[in-house]
Amino acid sequence: MAAKIKKGDRVVVLTGKDKGRQGPVLQVLPKEDRVVVQGLNMVQRHTRPTQSDPQGGIKNKEAALHISNVAIVDSKGKPTRVGFRVEGDKKVRVAKTTGEVING
Repeated sequence: MAAKIKKGDRVVVLTGKDKGRQGPVLQVLPKEDRVVVQGLNMVQRHTRPTQSDPQGGIKNKEAALHISNVAIVDSKGKPTRVGFRVEGDKKVRVAKTTGEVING
């Protein structure tokens, strides 16, 4: 199945503690059906000092969200579902709300 959400897409969180917040997708994990969004779903990681990080301590990082809990933001700033359309010889992603082609 073709990817409806790709790295670099601007998405909005639909449920959970970060509901309504937006950010770009940093990473897509298709086998786990998860995405990592910049600055959202932050968790604290306790790290031991190492040679590369002699300080160690508590670090903040983004945790993965389930792909069903995010939606792509269309040109009007609203969450939208994604459809597909064939234009010429290329298959393109299309926003269901506006019908516009999603670049990427």
